[in-house]
Amino acid sequence: MKKAALLFLLISNFLSSQTWQPLTSIPSNTVGGNQRFDDVFFLNENLGWAANGGFAEVFKTTDGGATWTSQITWQLLGSYHYFRNIEFLDENIGFLGTLNQKFYKTIDGGTTWSLVTNITPNPVAICGLDCVGTSTVYGCGTYYGPPLIIKSTDSGNTWQYIDMSAYANALVDINFINENIGFVTGNNATGGVVLKTIDGGTTWTQLLNTGTNGDFVWKLQVLSSNNNVLFGSVEAASPNIGRLAKSIDGGLTWTLQNAPESEIQAVGFLDENHGWMGGHTTGFYETIDGGASWTNTGVGSNLNRIFFIGNTAYASGRTIYKMSSLLSNPDFEEHNRVNLNVKVSPNPVVDKLNIEIDFPAEDHIIIDLYDSTGKLAKKLVKDDINTVGIKKYSFDFPYPTGTYFINFHSNTGRQSTKIIKN
Repeated sequence: MKKAALLFLLISNFLSSQTWQPLTSIPSNTVGGNQRFDDVFFLNENLGWAANGGFAEVFKTTDGGATWTSQITWQLLGSYHYFRNIEFLDENIGFLGTLNQKFYKTIDGGTTWSLVTNITPNPVAICGLDCVGTSTVYGCGTYYGPPLIIKSTDSGNTWQYIDMSAYANALVDINFINENIGFVTGNNATGGVVLKTIDGGTTWTQLLNTGTNGDFVWKLQVLSSNNNVLFGSVEAASPNIGRLAKSIDGGLTWTLQNAPESEIQAVGFLDENHGWMGGHTTGFYETIDGGASWTNTGVGSNLNRIFFIGNTAYASGRTIYKMSSLLSNPDFEEHNRVNLNVKVSPNPVVDKLNIEIDFPAEDHIIIDLYDSTGKLAKKLVKDDINTVGIKKYSFDFPYPTGTYFINFHSNTGRQSTKIIKN
């Protein structure tokens, strides 16, 4: 135990002295404007993969991110995909989740991918993946519903589908300590939630509910040095602020502290006090006091995942980032996130609200109405977007005079428009 503690201290001190730097850029094959890398996964400090969302491309590195090789694109798969996450059991067997009713497996390290067809019913999307042990794989989805978990105990040869509608409305991230004990995050009708199982997903217990409708617990980190310490990123809808959820007793009790922005998604801590958060409109915010205060590092943007492996850390956002002071200058520029093109009229609104959205790619959209206090007034629509172009919506607006916020939640992020009711 003393050796383990000393090793962790050395790792923490090493990482604490490093800085986040970009490794590679958004690739040149574009679909739907500038898009982020939704996920990054490393099997060891050298071997890793990154999945770009809107560009729908998987990259592999064997040298700790110094160079990357493109492995698969949506064009090679024959139809447009949004790649949400990627995870590997070993150097050969891996899994790729999408938001387009497609789930893929590789048995050759990502050189080729095959469609998984033996899950009943077929999951509409996979938002989170976790490989644990030598042959167990869990997946969850979706941020727009329905809530589901898939499970395999034989390296993805056969699958079990678990309906989670009794526990949640939507699921986003999944994290297991061992084959039986794990957590899943998302939301239900009353707030963002963290759920726990101790029997491999057969039954679940709610550990946390944020109490604000519209919240999502987006990502969950179990501290590798102490599995009783949990960190969750709570994504909120404007005008509400995002939060850091923290537990030091395995999820029995939680504290909620304000995060740097509303659309917070990525979270990653070295220890109970030193960590980072970020989201769709920010890069790395750093805390050294357990989330009581945050400092903008000025690095990165559009963050979704922070991933620790050994004494190295990586993150996915508008590019892939690595925590190191030894990197050469990046060869590629980074690209800022591009919001959906949304038109809301009239504003001020009287009795009818019209919304027009120009979708540059296939997508999913949730449109919600919030009042000036951040309380959810009405869930206006949840829609699957299967064609590129303009989609129009019209809603009655029988609400009192005042200020409101229309929140748009899509594959590429969340954004809000303020409107006035006369």
